[in-house]
Amino acid sequence: QVQLVESGGGLVQPGGSLRLSCAASGSIFSVFHMGWYRQVPGKQRELVAGITSDGSTSYAGSVKGRFTIFRDNAKNTVYLQMNSLKPEDTAVYYCTTLNVGNYWGQGTQVTVSS
Repeated sequence: QVQLVESGGGLVQPGGSLRLSCAASGSIFSVFHMGWYRQVPGKQRELVAGITSDGSTSYAGSVKGRFTIFRDNAKNTVYLQMNSLKPEDTAVYYCTTLNVGNYWGQGTQVTVSS
């Protein structure tokens, strides 16, 4: 069993930055491919960014150049650095494992508003 716990969400003004963290339990985090999804009420969950076990990354077109996903295997943590935030980035953000099981965190709310 893997537990994922997100943190770092909050309220930020347009153009601001936030860094989300996702801490994973267990000792095999380094083999996980990890992803960040987001969801707005009434819409499907959207894959925002992914990172493989060897550090290769991919991004949704809407966030490319503004968001960066990275990981620290020593801390069993994956991060999402979000810069130049826009109101349309407002959502609940979830981290998940992409290649092992179907584990999800509880989500963290990000609100971009003036």
